[in-house]
Amino acid sequence: MAVIILLVICSLLVSSGFLIAFLWASRSGQFDDTSTPAVRMLFEETPVQKSSHGMTNVIASASQTHEI
Repeated sequence: MAVIILLVICSLLVSSGFLIAFLWASRSGQFDDTSTPAVRMLFEETPVQKSSHGMTNVIASASQTHEI
Protein backbone atom coordinates (compact mmCIF):
# COMPACT_ATOMS: atom_id res chain seq x y z
CA MET A 1 0.00 0.00 0.00
CA ALA A 2 2.88 2.34 0.73
CA VAL A 3 4.26 1.79 -2.78
CA ILE A 4 0.98 2.94 -4.35
CA ILE A 5 0.99 6.13 -2.28
CA LEU A 6 4.61 6.75 -3.28
CA LEU A 7 3.78 6.22 -6.96
CA VAL A 8 0.78 8.56 -6.78
CA ILE A 9 2.91 11.26 -5.17
CA CYS A 10 5.65 10.83 -7.79
CA SER A 11 3.13 10.95 -10.65
CA LEU A 12 1.57 14.12 -9.23
CA LEU A 13 5.01 15.74 -9.00
CA VAL A 14 5.91 14.78 -12.57
CA SER A 15 2.54 15.86 -13.99
CA SER A 16 2.69 19.19 -12.15
CA GLY A 17 6.17 19.72 -13.58
CA PHE A 18 4.86 19.14 -17.10
CA LEU A 19 1.91 21.47 -16.43
CA ILE A 20 4.25 24.21 -15.22
CA ALA A 21 6.49 23.74 -18.27
CA PHE A 22 3.49 23.94 -20.61
CA LEU A 23 2.13 27.07 -18.95
CA TRP A 24 5.57 28.71 -19.08
CA ALA A 25 5.95 27.85 -22.77
CA SER A 26 2.50 29.10 -23.71
CA ARG A 27 2.94 32.37 -21.80
CA SER A 28 6.37 33.03 -23.29
CA GLY A 29 5.02 32.81 -26.84
CA GLN A 30 6.15 29.36 -27.95
CA PHE A 31 2.77 28.59 -29.53
CA ASP A 32 1.95 32.00 -31.05
CA ASP A 33 2.77 31.20 -34.68
CA THR A 34 2.25 27.56 -35.58
CA SER A 35 1.77 27.83 -39.35
CA THR A 36 4.84 29.82 -40.46
CA PRO A 37 7.54 27.35 -39.30
CA ALA A 38 5.83 24.55 -41.23
CA VAL A 39 5.97 26.40 -44.56
CA ARG A 40 9.19 28.38 -44.00
CA MET A 41 11.31 25.72 -45.69
CA LEU A 42 9.27 26.08 -48.87
CA PHE A 43 10.33 29.71 -49.34
CA GLU A 44 14.07 29.47 -48.66
CA GLU A 45 16.28 30.21 -51.61
CA THR A 46 19.40 28.35 -52.64
CA PRO A 47 22.56 30.32 -51.84
CA VAL A 48 24.04 32.00 -54.91
CA GLN A 49 27.73 32.76 -55.35
CA LYS A 50 29.04 35.34 -57.81
CA SER A 51 32.04 34.26 -59.78
CA SER A 52 34.88 36.51 -60.90
CA HIS A 53 33.33 36.65 -64.40
CA GLY A 54 30.21 38.37 -63.09
CA MET A 55 28.10 35.26 -63.64
CA THR A 56 26.21 33.63 -60.81
CA ASN A 57 26.81 30.03 -59.81
CA VAL A 58 24.45 28.06 -57.62
CA ILE A 59 26.31 26.43 -54.75
CA ALA A 60 25.61 22.69 -54.67
CA SER A 61 24.52 21.23 -51.39
CA ALA A 62 26.41 18.37 -49.74
CA SER A 63 23.78 15.84 -50.77
CA GLN A 64 24.22 16.74 -54.45
CA THR A 65 28.01 16.42 -54.44
CA HIS A 66 28.14 12.79 -53.25
CA GLU A 67 28.74 10.27 -55.96
CA ILE A 68 27.89 6.61 -55.61
